[in-house]
Amino acid sequence: MNTIQFIGTTPKDLITEIKNALIPELREQLSKDFQPKEPTEYLTRSEVCELLQIDLSTLHRWRKDGTLTAYGVGNRVYFKRSEIDEYINKNKLL
Repeated sequence: MNTIQFIGTTPKDLITEIKNALIPELREQLSKDFQPKEPTEYLTRSEVCELLQIDLSTLHRWRKDGTLTAYGVGNRVYFKRSEIDEYINKNKLL
């Protein structure tokens, strides 16, 4: 980082120096730290059954015993893709 002397510096020069020295560095730092958030992807019961290669009755049982969390909208049931992926990774064989 560059040093800035305030003696004999006009406000306009100071603003220009700040823009040239700090803003690109700050922009680079923020772009590393903050990434856009991906929207949540929801799967239907049939999509989850196909993904996990299970029967609908197994999915229903896993929902009842709390193995998987379901989200309802009206009469429809959905599962978060991220939670399904997390379940798969947590239960993979070593």
